Parts: sequence; C-alpha cells; structure tokens
Amino acid sequence: MTLLPHIEHRVTIRNFTGEPVVQKSLDAILEAARLSPSAKNRQPWRFVVIQDNEVLRQIQDAAYNEPHVSSAPVLIAACTTNVDYRMPNGQVSYPIDIATAVAFMMIQAEEEKLGSSIVTTFDETLVKEILSVPHSMRVVMLLALGHPEHRPLRPPRRSADQIVSYNHW
Repeated sequence: MTLLPHIEHRVTIRNFTGEPVVQKSLDAILEAARLSPSAKNRQPWRFVVIQDNEVLRQIQDAAYNEPHVSSAPVLIAACTTNVDYRMPNGQVSYPIDIATAVAFMMIQAEEEKLGSSIVTTFDETLVKEILSVPHSMRVVMLLALGHPEHRPLRPPRRSADQIVSYNHW
C-alpha cells in the first residue's frame, strides 16, 4: 500500500462532471472517515451525505453560491457531536478531529479516482437548518466529491527545509 502518490496527486477540484458517484466508492470514503483517529477515541462526528438535487441547491445558496458546491454530485457535511471536549493542551478537539476525518476521506477519494474540495465558506446556521442538525452541534466543513471535469496543476509546495526543523524552531 503506497499512500504518498495519492497525496502527491491530490489537488482541489472545483469543477465536477456531474457523473454520479457509485455507492461502493462513497461507502469506502465514509469508511475512511469512520476509521480515522480522534482525541481520546471519542469519534465526535456525524457525516451527512447530501445527494438530493433540491438539498444541494439549498446548500449552494447557504454557501454563498460557491460554484464548486453546485457542480458536485455529492456533498458531505462534516459535523461534530462534541463541541465541549478540550484536550489536555487546552484546545478544543473537534476542529482537529473533523479535519483529520475529512483528510482521510480526501485520500480515499483519490484512490476511488474522484476529486474533492473542502468548503468552509457557508452560513452554518442556514446549513444546520437545511440538514436538521441539532442546535448544540456544529457543521465544521463541507466536502464536495465527484468526478473531476479536469485536474488543475498542483500549486507549488514549500520545500521540506522551509517547513521542517528538528529539536528546536
């Protein structure tokens, strides 16, 4: 199993073909999220899969008409079920837990030959209302999934020596 090629190949996809995502691929992507690590193994997540055209249109409106939201045949609302837990370092855990689960989904999407895009530009209150998310929960991010219309070139990445140090800053 070699993951690095999937990670190297992954780019943000903002234009999808509209071709449906097969259930087997969607199941594998959701399984990747289910298996991802979380603080104290609390697994503080709920993933709402959105495929209905009317609900997708409503989410598009709540996402300030972000174009890649409307072209994706699948959106996954990554929600937290535990907004209160703080890790021993004092930070709330759910943003890290949810981001990790979504990252696992994005890597599995590459394995499934699908494209993905994280969406964080949306009216959370409106999205919660559309999806009937309980008031005490949070919609942390959306993940757009589908077959890429085209794959853009990967933007340049910083070199390792610019971002890594050992034993001190």
